[in-house]
Amino acid sequence: MTAQPFPVEIPFLDDLGVEFLGMGNGEAQIALTLQPRHMNSWQVAHGGLTMTLLDVAMAMAGRSDNPDIQASITVEMKTSFMQAGGTPGHRIVAKGKTLHRSTTMCFCEGEVWNGDKLVAKAMGTFKYLKRIEAAKKMHRG
Repeated sequence: MTAQPFPVEIPFLDDLGVEFLGMGNGEAQIALTLQPRHMNSWQVAHGGLTMTLLDVAMAMAGRSDNPDIQASITVEMKTSFMQAGGTPGHRIVAKGKTLHRSTTMCFCEGEVWNGDKLVAKAMGTFKYLKRIEAAKKMHRG
């Protein structure tokens, strides 16, 4: 997959340099080429960066097949770290997948990969926020 524009503007992800690779059918992928600013004191990818990528990939996967969902809020997330995420110059990819959906909640899993090495795995629960119709907005104002 090659980088595409994010479906919505997220300044924090822009600042990190996260690339949107795609989403659909309950799955999503994003990527990042690690820079020195992404490192921890051991000079490997910071765990908070890894968790951010997992959170975003899972949330996007949960919204990927329902156009009425504007956003999702993370309710719970558990992450297991397998190994260091990488050093500057490595490209890491986060993959999210929907496991189960209800009308208001979504349960997802995510993985971060550095090449063929599994860096971290997560499970997350997300609450949906639905789009407010333009007509409803106009009648309020």
